[in-house]
Amino acid sequence: MVPAAPREDPVLSRLRAAAARGALSHALLFTGPGDRLAAARFAASAFQCTGRDRPCGVCPACRKVREDIHPDVSAVRDDDHKFISVETVREVRKDAYIRPNEGARKVYLFPDCALLTEQDQNVLLKLVEEGPPYAAFLFCAENPAAVLQTLRSRCVELKLQPSAPPPSEEDGDGEALCRCLLKRKRGSAAELAVRLEKKKLTREALAALLERSEALLSQALVLLYGGSAEAGDRRLAEDIGKRLTKTQIVRTIELMKKYRRECGYNVGPGHVLGALAAELEEIF
Repeated sequence: MVPAAPREDPVLSRLRAAAARGALSHALLFTGPGDRLAAARFAASAFQCTGRDRPCGVCPACRKVREDIHPDVSAVRDDDHKFISVETVREVRKDAYIRPNEGARKVYLFPDCALLTEQDQNVLLKLVEEGPPYAAFLFCAENPAAVLQTLRSRCVELKLQPSAPPPSEEDGDGEALCRCLLKRKRGSAAELAVRLEKKKLTREALAALLERSEALLSQALVLLYGGSAEAGDRRLAEDIGKRLTKTQIVRTIELMKKYRRECGYNVGPGHVLGALAAELEEIF
């Protein structure tokens, strides 16, 4: 049987559920050895998402957060000092009282709270307690002790476990894309697109990935019409044929061809992945 697709991290599931209820806390603290920054960006997307299943991963707001170009999501850094200066934090406080440009919230992300001094955190404490209702704060700290107890008590703490190991290389990204389609779950294509985008694929590599997926889908179609598939691909092709309709397979093959052609133009792989994910969501 085809290996089951990895389950969503419990912390991300909790954030998604809170966003669906409109109960996402304005102050979140991500701790533990897992990918804290990725979880914080997931939360930032949930705050700004304009889709139905927040974060959907494919709406313009989610894509802007993913590409670090959303005007209302700011990662707070200070490259000129060893620690974040209190002046930088005061600028955050000043900026927080300016209403959002285009999003629902002003989101401030602190990638490493170990760089915040005690004075910084005391300034932030008052802002977290009494700031404008549209401001949100996402703090990341492997050890929660890096955050003053007074500030920590105002946050919802979410502890992340170590990230699961990535799929083995022999599975290939093309196979991973096909397995993602088998989930037939809203948002799964967008989540895979995010993971693939982090790999910084070249246009050539992305075209090869899409060609591999197209080949597997084509073999599934051949099996449905009584033909045979290559031995190494047969199990996955059979599973595709069992779980997807012929119409879904044909439409997906057409998408793979379309976006493989797009890779031949001067279009960034990230844009190709985002557009592909959006169209796949419509099919599945």
